[in-house]
Amino acid sequence: MKTIRKALALVLALCIVLSLAACGSQGSNESKAPDPTKEPDQTQTQSPETPPAGDEVAKEITIWIYPVGGWSDEKNVKPLLDKFTADTGIAVKYEFLAYADGDDKVNTSFTSGGTPDLIMEGPERLVVNWGAKGKMVDLTDMIDATDKSELNEAALAACTSPDGKVLEYPMFITAHCMAINLDAFKEAGADQYIDLETRTWSTENFFKAVDALYAKYNDTVAAVFCKGQGGDQGTRALINNLYGGKFTNADHSQYTWDDPNNIKALEALKEKDGKGIAFDASLEGGDELKLLYQDVLKMAFCWNVAQQLDPASQHGDPGKTMGGSEIVCMNFPTESGKAAELCGGIWGLGIFDNGDPARIAASKQFIKYMCDSENAADAAKISNFFSARSAAEGTDLSNIFADNDIMNEYNKIFLPSLGEYYNVVPGWAQARTSWWNMLQKIGTGEPIADTVATYMAEANAAAAG
Repeated sequence: MKTIRKALALVLALCIVLSLAACGSQGSNESKAPDPTKEPDQTQTQSPETPPAGDEVAKEITIWIYPVGGWSDEKNVKPLLDKFTADTGIAVKYEFLAYADGDDKVNTSFTSGGTPDLIMEGPERLVVNWGAKGKMVDLTDMIDATDKSELNEAALAACTSPDGKVLEYPMFITAHCMAINLDAFKEAGADQYIDLETRTWSTENFFKAVDALYAKYNDTVAAVFCKGQGGDQGTRALINNLYGGKFTNADHSQYTWDDPNNIKALEALKEKDGKGIAFDASLEGGDELKLLYQDVLKMAFCWNVAQQLDPASQHGDPGKTMGGSEIVCMNFPTESGKAAELCGGIWGLGIFDNGDPARIAASKQFIKYMCDSENAADAAKISNFFSARSAAEGTDLSNIFADNDIMNEYNKIFLPSLGEYYNVVPGWAQARTSWWNMLQKIGTGEPIADTVATYMAEANAAAAG
């Protein structure tokens, strides 16, 4: 990239190891502005402090952060942001968003002003939504051959628009799974139907386990929750995996909920409605988890490693129910009994195009620091998810949780089963609404095939624009 003063190019190249990265603390907390004379040339081996674009680097940037794992907690995030500010002198204002109103706040900012420079979330927002509307900066110039070899291929693909623009820099990934109350399974004799070593079970054994649990407790043991979209990756993965159905077509342009295998799965689940399984329109994913912790439900379809590690979960011990029973993570059941195709989570950073090259340059510097430097290890550890890349500027990121048995377990058992990231289909927001409305109707007894067709058509109409 251009330096501000070409005469200093040689000196700056030798100074490439000096730290210039960017991010800070909340509100008006600021550090000294960066010295533009220390801006080195961008090379394939650029260090985290290398400003990736522009002749000027802004003295301050703003980032809005959705609740992405541990990044939703200021006490986790602030030390790393402070370190970034100390290294670079770029002041950073930050704000934490909630999913309940975060999208509205971002959308309003486009017309009312105050749009942040950076945003942390997933491709369904940064690429399919705001990116498709021309709101995001193309980050292709930040991805070289080495980055492509280190970044998770599926994550990078999901963060790339159909016309080849990288609109989000991948940061973290995870694989969503389900969980069971192991003690309850043992008491009901249902533990015979699961493989605890591989955390797998067959569809046939899943329904046998439901029968055994229902016979023991004479109550609902699992819920197809459908109050809203919260945690809906769980119901999608359950229904798709039971008999191998697909949620979208191969190129992620249309929804395929009427796949005969999905219809078969819905019919099988509905057959158990009132016999251990409930289509429950009063619950979302978070409500389901509460009932698991309260020993009411004996399994949950909304689970991932962040839940497994969260010390604030309900009562301070995420690995136990309130009654002291052990919670064990599981694959979703499949007809073959082999590992399921798990829905994934992909999160990263994007830059809103506010028309200010200096702020874009500072924002790219922030991304480089957090995603492609030795600091990427700390950024990933904060998230309680896995890094979206294997290494960053010589730092190995593949084993950053070596001292954590739970993370190693997930890395070994669940991450290899990460399935296609279909959340990038156009009309995703409508599809999520149509999905839970569809499940509600099925729960009330509406004909399954007709109901699926109706709501799938609604989602595909949104996908077609």
